[in-house]
Amino acid sequence: MVAYLDSEHGIDHRSSTTLRRISKVQAYVDKVLHEFSIDLDHQTVLSDEIHRGRHSHIDPDFMRRVELACMAHPCVRHEIELLRLPQGATVVVEPWTYGTDGMNEMSRLVTMCWFYMRLSSDADANYYAYPLQLAVEMSSEMEVTNVFHLSSRDEDADCPGAEPREFDHHKIHNSSEYHPALAHQRRTTLKPYQVVQPEGPSFSVDGNHVSWEKWTLRVGFNYREGMTLHDIRYDNRSLFYRLSLSEMFVPYGDPRAPYPRKAAFDLGNDGAGICANNLKLGCDCLGHIKYFDGWLTSQSGTPLKMPNVICLHEVDDGILWKHTNPRTGNAAVTRSRLLVLQTIITVSNYEYIFLFYFGQDASIHYEIRATGILSTAPINIGDSVPNGTVVAPGVLAPYHQHLFCLRIDPAIDGRNNSLMVEESHPMPLDDDNPFGVGYTVKTRIVPSETGLDLSHATNRTFKIINETKTNSTTGTPVGFKLVPHYSQMLLAHPTSFHAKRSEFAAHAVWVTRHSDDELFPSGKFTMQSLGGDGIASWISQRRQIDSDAAAERRSVRDKDLVVWHTFGSTHNPRAEDWPVMPCEKMVVGLKPVNFFERNPALDVAISTQEKNLSVLVEGVAGNVQRSGGEQGCCTSIS
Repeated sequence: MVAYLDSEHGIDHRSSTTLRRISKVQAYVDKVLHEFSIDLDHQTVLSDEIHRGRHSHIDPDFMRRVELACMAHPCVRHEIELLRLPQGATVVVEPWTYGTDGMNEMSRLVTMCWFYMRLSSDADANYYAYPLQLAVEMSSEMEVTNVFHLSSRDEDADCPGAEPREFDHHKIHNSSEYHPALAHQRRTTLKPYQVVQPEGPSFSVDGNHVSWEKWTLRVGFNYREGMTLHDIRYDNRSLFYRLSLSEMFVPYGDPRAPYPRKAAFDLGNDGAGICANNLKLGCDCLGHIKYFDGWLTSQSGTPLKMPNVICLHEVDDGILWKHTNPRTGNAAVTRSRLLVLQTIITVSNYEYIFLFYFGQDASIHYEIRATGILSTAPINIGDSVPNGTVVAPGVLAPYHQHLFCLRIDPAIDGRNNSLMVEESHPMPLDDDNPFGVGYTVKTRIVPSETGLDLSHATNRTFKIINETKTNSTTGTPVGFKLVPHYSQMLLAHPTSFHAKRSEFAAHAVWVTRHSDDELFPSGKFTMQSLGGDGIASWISQRRQIDSDAAAERRSVRDKDLVVWHTFGSTHNPRAEDWPVMPCEKMVVGLKPVNFFERNPALDVAISTQEKNLSVLVEGVAGNVQRSGGEQGCCTSIS
């Protein structure tokens, strides 16, 4: 691929411009998972890896079969009868992939079913408002293998086989609906806000190739990661070979059985591509929108079109840079325009909005917004537990974390890069610093694969640099710095299955040597994994090999490396998160550091009222009039 790209960009015309199309296919053969590599051009099988005891991802069709089989089982129907639910109640089953807790043989495919009810005949009614004290374990043969009667307090240990309590009718309430068909109170105070680009958008698209300002990149899409970005360049200078969200883990912090089984890998188990939304004009994206479709396959192997899963558009981002000369009063100001690539996924109760922002100053920002509905558990009225928040009568919102891993495959002015760690430290009070105000920076280059932590105290900064390319002004290597999203790492104990299965959650930054097979920091197969398959295990296994060749393989200085950033949210729910939570925002930055000789946005056009056509609001009644080009910084400069 690198040779192909070099040829495409005119770097090496001798390189081959032909690529084989190779497909990876996961299939069960005699109930054993195989992964085939197939040359589509020649219709030949290149490899066949057998993964005994492993499970592929699941999809909505599988979960629907689990739901139907669960509800049809005589044992489950009997348990529901014992609850004596209100007349007209509809029971809703929500299947979850089974987060390993050591209570089952992991070669078996086990699914957990959590039970809720809705009291309205409207299918959009919020059934999370009525969690039931019932959970069921289902086998791969769609048989019920265990029934749990969920406890309300810490001292109420689950007792399989015990009679469930009848549903408490005092839990019925009318304050948990959100859908417009059921919750009719809406503000009417906002006037329309429309994004208008009279000359159309500034980007151009050729297939999956996007050009905007000085940026070029390709957009990809697959069942697991959803949106991926490739061959990212600014002014034809190589920056990143590939950017993607490589994994996300949502571990719940309620220690009472069977809640430790709520530990979802929303990418590895379910797939961001499979769960991607069909985006709508005027709702998910505003302005001039270009949509990208995605293509997946069904379980039978037939093509499955995922329409409008990625939207491309531009947004105003306020001031990009400005200065007013205090001596003359003259100001120069330019506004920031961003190119946005957005996709949204729904995984059961939660929505995740994933956005890449490309700036005119050559910066990239990756933002995640979490919204949707809290995954709830039953609790008796008047009870409390230390691991969750009661958000409605009988409704417990358990504490949990959302942990993401952004995979950054850099190509900063070339394929071989290094990771520099920079810290700012105060100088000692001595003859060189008699007033005690001095500070300096200390730098080191990471020599080999490892995990690293953040440090507020030292302003620890991670710079991806090219040691062979020097900035002629600063005399330092060109690079891009990671602007991390400071987050708490995994709270589960290091010996827990939560920790064993999500190795990437132990450190905020990892650096590894590039390997084509190492795309996912919790391993390729997260379904019911026991751990030992992720990023820490890769590094540990290579460290155990004592040879010069192995030591060179572990080296990440001036090599083809990958940087991984773990970040997220420790979500201790609040009443304001119910019944639908406002977006929780998390932002990661990638910014040039001594990559350019000066501000790369210096040539962005100065903002003028003649082009922006802003409107002046007059009087307390909000009357408006078109501004006629008053003197100031936003008029044209002759």
